[in-house]
Amino acid sequence: MALVIDLKPQEKILIGEAVITNSSQRTRLHIAGDAPIIREKDIMQEDQTDTPCKKVYFLIQCMYISRNPKEYHKRYFDLVHDIQKAAPSSSIFFMQINEQIINGTHYKAMKVARELIEHERELLERV
Repeated sequence: MALVIDLKPQEKILIGEAVITNSSQRTRLHIAGDAPIIREKDIMQEDQTDTPCKKVYFLIQCMYISRNPKEYHKRYFDLVHDIQKAAPSSSIFFMQINEQIINGTHYKAMKVARELIEHERELLERV
């Protein structure tokens, strides 16, 4: 079954190692295959990682698009350890994220990491 993505005018999407930019009209893509796919709105640049949980999201994103995701595991797990020490309430998110990483479903891990970022934001607002 193909993934169907509707792109807005000038919207970008990453498919595998290629960045595709839409023209000036809406476009519908039907994509079959097993390449990593990330919409522009879901891509986090490294300079946007101004909190620990955003760094987690970025590392998961790197795992997702990498040919060798394991090269990011040490940095990821070291960061997870530090975050869980500082905010034990984050553990429930990391249980879900780690399960997705182990299963090789990094895109799903990125979705949970978005929830983690929101949790972090709520914690920081209370401080």
